[in-house]
Amino acid sequence: MPVRIWRKPLDLEKAKPPRGEIHIIKDRCKGCGYCIEYCPRRVLEESDEINKRGVHPPKVEEESKCVVCSFCTAVCPDFAIFVVEKPCEGGC
Repeated sequence: MPVRIWRKPLDLEKAKPPRGEIHIIKDRCKGCGYCIEYCPRRVLEESDEINKRGVHPPKVEEESKCVVCSFCTAVCPDFAIFVVEKPCEGGC
């Protein structure tokens, strides 16, 4: 039986999820697609451009959905992608 969450945090409207800035080193990418496949928020997609290795590196579809989980960084075998947390804007 799954556990149900019956309470909400008291500061739910004040709490803002972190936002990430995604950096892709396109020429280091080998096109495995792990970052695209394992992103829980579906932030990345395959691009139309071709890098030096002759593959389609990922591109950022909608960066505002990134919550800095860093799954893309963890699964990339070539260290071709990393995420940096954006500074909070407007009184966090």
